[in-house]
Order: sequence, then C-alpha cells, then structure tokens
Amino acid sequence: MIVDELYDHVVEKGHVCVGLDTDYSYLPIDFAEKFSSKEEAIFNFNKEIIDATYDVAACYKIQIAYYEAFGIGGMKAYSDTLKYIKKKDQISIADIKRGDISKTAQMYARGHFTGDFEADFVTLNPYMGISDSIEPFMKYIEENNKGIFILVRTSNKGSKDFQYKKNKDGVPLYETVAEKIQQLAEKKLGKCGFSSVGAVVGAVNNDNSRLLRKKLKSAFLLIPGYGAQGGKAEDIAAYLINGNGAVVNSSRGILLAYKDKKNGDKNFGLCAREQSIFMKESIRSCIWRSNESFKE
Repeated sequence: MIVDELYDHVVEKGHVCVGLDTDYSYLPIDFAEKFSSKEEAIFNFNKEIIDATYDVAACYKIQIAYYEAFGIGGMKAYSDTLKYIKKKDQISIADIKRGDISKTAQMYARGHFTGDFEADFVTLNPYMGISDSIEPFMKYIEENNKGIFILVRTSNKGSKDFQYKKNKDGVPLYETVAEKIQQLAEKKLGKCGFSSVGAVVGAVNNDNSRLLRKKLKSAFLLIPGYGAQGGKAEDIAAYLINGNGAVVNSSRGILLAYKDKKNGDKNFGLCAREQSIFMKESIRSCIWRSNESFKE
C-alpha cells in the first residue's frame, strides 16, 4: 500500500514534506527571465527544487490553487510537476481539499487519481459527510494504490470558528471528525500499522494534540503549519508513534530559503536542500529529546 511506501520514506529520508505551493513571485528574477512564460518558469523552478531535495524529503505536496490561478498553462505546470515527482520515484500529495457529494465526488476522485493530474495522495474536506464526500475515493486506495488525507484540525486562526465548537457532551467537532476517520482508517491498514486513510492536523503541540493522536492511532498524518506559519520542530513529537506516522510540510520556508541573507548568492536549489536537511535534523533531534524525557 502507498502508506507503506511513505512510512519507508520517512525511515530513510526523514519527515520533511516539501510544499510546492509555488507563487511566481517566489522565483529569482534572473531565473524566471530565462523562460518564455510564467508557467514554464514555475515548472522549471519546481524541477530544480525536486532535483535538489528528493533524497532528503519524504514526499512533496502541491497546492493546486497556485497553478489554477494561471489557467490552462498553470494546470500544465501542475501536471508536469506531478509527473516529474513520479519520475524521481517520489510520493506526491495533491492538496486539493475537495469535499463534494455523490457523482461530483466520483469525478474528483477519477480526476486526481488517474489521468493528467494523477497523484499518490489527495487532501479532502469531510464537512459534507464521510459517506458522501469521502467514500468515492476509497476504492482507489486498494484498486489503484492511492491514499487520502482528511482535514481534522488545522492551525490557522479561523479554525476556532468551527473545529473547536463543542457539542452538548463537551466534545469539540474536530474530535468527532477524528473518530470517524479512525473508523475508516482501520479498514485500510498497511503492513507498517498505519492506514492509507490519513488525516491533516496542524502543527500545534499541546495536551489536546496527544489526545487527538490517540483517537487517530491508525491514521498517517500530514502536518502543515511548520516554519512560515509558526509551527516548530518541538510541536511535532506529540503526533508521532515510535518516531513515524507523519510527514511535516514546509512550503515558503524551503522555497524561499535562498532569500535568507546568510545564504548570500547560493543557488535556490542548494538553499532548499540545506533547509530541508536542517528541518529534518531538527525534527529528529526533538523526537530523540522527547523519547529521552519519556524514559526519565
């Protein structure tokens, strides 16, 4: 199963998920000017980032909105990026956050698990219901070796609007969602003990994070919010089980590492690689410290 491949990548390469949420403004001017279109420049920027990091990153997340904004040309850059990730024997996560019902969900599943926009994992929004918006993706897990990450609890300020609202028993909505996802996850377990039905949880480290992990004990996690959004390596340990079971996304922190003054005139690909390695080692160091503290 694809989750076993992702698990092995974490063992071999660490927990870093490189976010290719590539805005044209992120590109060095002298690099961008080499190409005839913005879309071509974006793809070639992505290509150089992938070449520089594929052996130190567990996977890549591609946020589709950054490509949709450029129309047909942007979607070609999106498709070419997904295909190049596959060519490098890496794992792709299409950050599409789809969440519609019935036939529409079936079309989304087909559109992002086959054809020009095929990815290994997709992100999904369960707000319209598990049976309607998630089930159409499930058959692809076994038949096409695919995986899903379902939104549970995010780290943005607006998450408090709905995700933390409590029912009459004092249980926040995100915990109810987590319980439903755990039930699905148990049906699609890989050899590694985790499921190809995963969850998206923000990089927030507190007692509730540890409780949430217990409710999602079978789900592999995609953790956004690291770096530019405020998440730290110390926030990750609570979500891991025996040092695995999650990948941690960083987009701007890696893509824009070359703009850090300490990097001088270094190539942006080299800076992305160095930042990915630094992030990988920071997370591993925090895991080690957390394990040592637990032993004490």
